[in-house]
Amino acid sequence: MKALLTLILVGMIVFFSSASWVCGQNSPMPDRKRLVLIGDSTVKCGRGLGEDGLWGWGQVLGQHVDHAKITIENRALGGRSSRTYWTEGLWERSLRRLRKGDFLLMQFGHNDNGEMFEGDRPRASIKGNGDETVEGTVATTGKQEVVHSYGWYLRQYIAGAQAKGAIPIVLSLVPRDRWADGRVIRSSNDFTRWAREAAEQSGAHFIDFNDLVAQRYETMGQERVGWELFKHDDWTHTIKAGAEVNAAVLAEGIRALDDCSLKDYLRDDYPNERHRWRFDFGEGVLRKVSKP
Repeated sequence: MKALLTLILVGMIVFFSSASWVCGQNSPMPDRKRLVLIGDSTVKCGRGLGEDGLWGWGQVLGQHVDHAKITIENRALGGRSSRTYWTEGLWERSLRRLRKGDFLLMQFGHNDNGEMFEGDRPRASIKGNGDETVEGTVATTGKQEVVHSYGWYLRQYIAGAQAKGAIPIVLSLVPRDRWADGRVIRSSNDFTRWAREAAEQSGAHFIDFNDLVAQRYETMGQERVGWELFKHDDWTHTIKAGAEVNAAVLAEGIRALDDCSLKDYLRDDYPNERHRWRFDFGEGVLRKVSKP
């Protein structure tokens, strides 16, 4: 009788384990790649649930990937700079998630200005991509800290990913809803340049996300971008429609990368229950099209 009960118990364990595997619950598929995202609130706002109507592009990037092949882990956190993502231990935890063959997308810069040691949010990095440092006492903690350059922190993230056998991709920071003479203000001479330099020095892929998104905004026009993509009175954070535009532009940027296999995990359209959706770049909106 005991042998029979044991056999039944083993059979139940095998059955439920198999069911969990098929349903994709509890037990992730071991051969599924990870796409890990690190960055600030423009990548993930709040807890990533659309609080206050704010959405980062990382929250909707999943619409463009084949989830049977790859899993997105959005490990960005609002308010973080390239420096504080490092000093708060967030990178250490994200790095533990990376395996050989995974991908790492990084985007920082919006919070790398401001105070370095004083004030209630001392998070600035040194402007540039060099190896210089500044040492001081952080007012909020009373602790000594050695601060590095923006590019230095990016190079640490790149090196850590490469050491794990993962594939790092550096993005220049997504632009704000800031315009001058009918054109989006870009970061070409500062953060974009430093991000590009860090990627080139470290052998990482680079996407000029700042310029690609700026071009898309200019196609739509300043008034439409402000009213349709961003939260009103907030030139940094997008609503869901804005996040979807940015994510669609990023997907195209990934497809344009040379020798980067992440493009193999993207899909051209993505279904809901009744429709497939396709991004109309001319209009800057998502459109429903009939399923084939």
